[in-house]
Amino acid sequence: MAEPSDSAERRASKEATDWLIALRDDPDDAALQARFEAWHDASPAHAMAWSEIRHVDGVIGHARPAAPLSPPSPVRLEGHRKRRRLRARLGVGALAAVAACLILVFAPGVLLQLRASHLTAAAEIRAVQLEDGSVVQLGPASAIDVAFDSGQRRVLLLKGEAFFEVRPDTARPFVVQSGEVRTTVVGTAFDVRLTDNATHVAVRSGVVQVAFDAATPPVREELTAGDMLRVGTSGPTAGQVKRGHGAPDEVAAWLGGQIVARDRSVADIVDELRRYHRGAVVIADDGLARERVTGVYNLADPLAALRAVASAHAATVREMTPWLVVISRH
Repeated sequence: MAEPSDSAERRASKEATDWLIALRDDPDDAALQARFEAWHDASPAHAMAWSEIRHVDGVIGHARPAAPLSPPSPVRLEGHRKRRRLRARLGVGALAAVAACLILVFAPGVLLQLRASHLTAAAEIRAVQLEDGSVVQLGPASAIDVAFDSGQRRVLLLKGEAFFEVRPDTARPFVVQSGEVRTTVVGTAFDVRLTDNATHVAVRSGVVQVAFDAATPPVREELTAGDMLRVGTSGPTAGQVKRGHGAPDEVAAWLGGQIVARDRSVADIVDELRRYHRGAVVIADDGLARERVTGVYNLADPLAALRAVASAHAATVREMTPWLVVISRH
């Protein structure tokens, strides 16, 4: 039997999320239940996606009995009414984005803790001194794994962002691996940020070499002070390189409590602000996510920064719960 493709798996996961929302919203709808069962039984990929979505849903504290769903209790009825109001305000597509984001935010946490040498919580910045005297400023909601040996100093950026001040050692290059992107230095100060589909590198001082061997042709770039580089690692921009240049002292502006944005996407800025908010932040509008912004945003008040980003494009920031913020044009 052929294995499902990545796109088929993603489609099944999205459909499973949609079914989870629909079944909770109308638990007594027999026709809906019948359509769900037909979808579930139509493909092993559907059954697997449903099993995974229910498992993760339980992990993040919203578990319900597996389908078929029983009639709602009085307590669930109140939740049912709230969900109806939420659905009316945002629509099913936005709620699917909310559910998917919650899964992405909360599910990987346990595995990350097992892999990381050092990690931070939301809004936390931590200075980590390495055994060679180099210092890592680990950004919020970030994680690294450190592996030094006699021939090389290697740091794996597992999540988030870090600013590196590297002690020179010509005998042992310092390598930061972020996904499949490799950044190599001898002694310098630079910033690396890892997102779902790209690695961003910016240099405050010294010389940095960036490599992405999985691209065709392989990416090889050299950066000096003030240089910035975005390497697409997946999605439509995979293998694409975008260079820029700015003031070296603006590199890692987050250490001074700011985001300095020049023609960046709303999605990119929100992705950075998420790490300063103790909860999930969802953009419920794909068009809004692609809009461009320029500005300076205060990280001491991430909600105000989100509102500033949203207002530039006639969007609204809604605090649905203390742990969930939704940005949309609705």
